[in-house]
This record gives sequence, C-alpha cells and structure tokens, in this order.
Amino acid sequence: MDGMHYEGFIIRPPSEADSILLQVTLGCSHNLCTFCGSYKDKRFTIKDDATIDADIDYAAKNFDFIRRVFLIDGDALVIPQQRLVRILSRIREKMPWVQRVGTYGDSRGILGKTAEELATLRELGLGIVYFGLESGDAQVLQDIGKKQTPERMIEAGRKVRAAGMKLSTMVILGLAGPKRSLEHARETGKALSAIDPNYAGVLTLMIHPGTELEEQVKAGRFELPNPREMLEELREMLVHTNMTRGIFIANHASNYLPLRVKMPADKAKAIAMLDTALRGETALKPEWMRAL
Repeated sequence: MDGMHYEGFIIRPPSEADSILLQVTLGCSHNLCTFCGSYKDKRFTIKDDATIDADIDYAAKNFDFIRRVFLIDGDALVIPQQRLVRILSRIREKMPWVQRVGTYGDSRGILGKTAEELATLRELGLGIVYFGLESGDAQVLQDIGKKQTPERMIEAGRKVRAAGMKLSTMVILGLAGPKRSLEHARETGKALSAIDPNYAGVLTLMIHPGTELEEQVKAGRFELPNPREMLEELREMLVHTNMTRGIFIANHASNYLPLRVKMPADKAKAIAMLDTALRGETALKPEWMRAL
C-alpha cells in the first residue's frame, strides 16, 4: 500500500494539524446544517474494518514519530460502541506511542453513548472531543438545522467532561444575523458557562458556496452582520461566558480580531481589548486575509 485511504475533502481542527488523520467515517451523520458545505459531496458511511486496519498498519509503520491521532470525518462517535472499541484498541496495540486520540462529536453521537461507554472510550485513549455547539440560542439552532435544543447540547457537552475527556466546544459568530445577534451571543455565553469546556473555540461565519445559507443570502432571507456587529457579538458572548478554567479562543483564520483568553484570569483584559477595537483604535484583519 502506498498511503492512507482518504476519500474526499478532509476537515480537521487547526489544533490537530500535526496528528495522524485516520478516516473511520465518510461524511457527517447529520449533514443538515445550513452553513456547512464540508460534507455535501459524501453520503455518510462507516468505513469497513479492513480499510481502517490497513490505515492503522500503514500509520504504525510510517508515523512512529507522531504522538496523536485524529478520527475523521464528521462524527466518529456515532460508530457503534463495539466497533469504536475495536478501532481504539487496535490503535493502542499497533501504535503504543500514541498519547491521545481525538474526534469530532455531535450531540446525537455523544448522547447515544452511556456514561460507562464514554468512560471506556476514554480509558482506550480517546482524550478530546471537538463539539459543535454553534449557538446556545434555541431559535438559532432551529434556523441553522441543528435539530437540537440548547438543553440537550449542554447535556452532551457536560457528558463528555464527566467522562474525563477534554472538550473543545465550537461556536460561530454571525449565525443569527444582525437582528438577533446579541441574543445569540448572550445565550451562547450562558451555554458555554453551563458546559464549562476546556476550550471554547469561536469562529466567525463566512458564507460557504453551495450551502443552504448561501441560497438564503441570495434570496434576501439572511444578512451577514458587518465587522463591527461581529465584534459587538463577540464582546457580548465573552461577557456572558463564565468558565472556571480553560481557554476562550477566537484566533481562527475567519476572525476579525484574534483573541486567546485564559479564563477567568484574562477575561476583563480581553473585554477591554474589544472595547479598544470597537472605538476604532485597533486595526481589524482585512477581508482578504480571512479564511475558512
């Protein structure tokens, strides 16, 4: 074999840039979010054991200097427990030097596992879950096609934490448009506070070609907040986010003003920095430098 069996466009978190990417599913089990075009070209399937095994064997022979593995595509936690245990056990057997396995996880995948099952996955090396909360506002979650309530999203996030795994929770500025912007920010801050993740990753909405949201923009049914409104939303979200520890990060390539806030110690300083930017005293990232 001359490489790993990758199919389609590959997505991974920025913090997993140096990880072995092991493709265990194709696409996303939900794949209905209006803003996301990442997996539109893939029908969701769980890859067969033989292909996964071959990729683990290849990685074991060629990547013995890499200490982390990230499971792709969209949501490995929907894989039935027995098969997921098999995958993690094989990673441990063939690559004993791997210190952490990570995955994306949506609320259905997380809530579909018992507390005991999640604890077993943690014992087998699953050390971090990247969870797309997107918003803590019930109306926004409905509008973007998440098909989940804030309460269930909070329950899912807390369940990961209770299992002893690290949790990186992702939220998106701009999803509510200008009119509901601050309510989205406040409710998202409250949800982040209730979940209390290790990392809160804040992205800024960019309209992805071929998505339902792009159609809404063309039809005049959705308007993207302007850069100032995005900053005001970020400030409001941070004001209402009370994490007992961890990092509030808004330094994704999509963001206008990069922030990395150690919580709770640096929160007041970060709000003051946002106030400086809102007064026009700090330059924002130009559009041409922003990226998905």
